[in-house]
Amino acid sequence: MARKYSKSASKDVERAMRKRKRGTLKSGSGKTVKSRKQAVAIGLSEARKKGKKVPKKKKAS
Repeated sequence: MARKYSKSASKDVERAMRKRKRGTLKSGSGKTVKSRKQAVAIGLSEARKKGKKVPKKKKAS
């Protein structure tokens, strides 16, 4: 079975998680991110912007 996320996308998420742990990760509004889920979302979003293999965001119905 093929990977859903590329290895380089995983690295982006890992980088975001480390930034959160250090307390330097900021959200779009400029506030410090404390949530683990939000850090993962930011990492995936950055990977998407770079054009890496990441599934599309789920649309709210």
